[in-house]
Amino acid sequence: MDCDQIARLLRADLPDCEIAVSGGEGKFTIAATGPAFAGLNAVKRQQRVYAILNSHIVSGAIHAVSMNLKAPDES
Repeated sequence: MDCDQIARLLRADLPDCEIAVSGGEGKFTIAATGPAFAGLNAVKRQQRVYAILNSHIVSGAIHAVSMNLKAPDES
């Protein structure tokens, strides 16, 4: 699993979000901003992303994920 594959997965389920993925060797950082995160607390935002990536985490393709998730009106 690489950064581009993860970004494609996220963009498919979060099409209105700006998404950037960096990292490699199973350890990734995700930065995403979009309306999908509006009104959600940090835990709910992370749960939304984990739900998209869960099968890849379970398979071991992704070992660690760091996230910076924001609604459009947040700086």
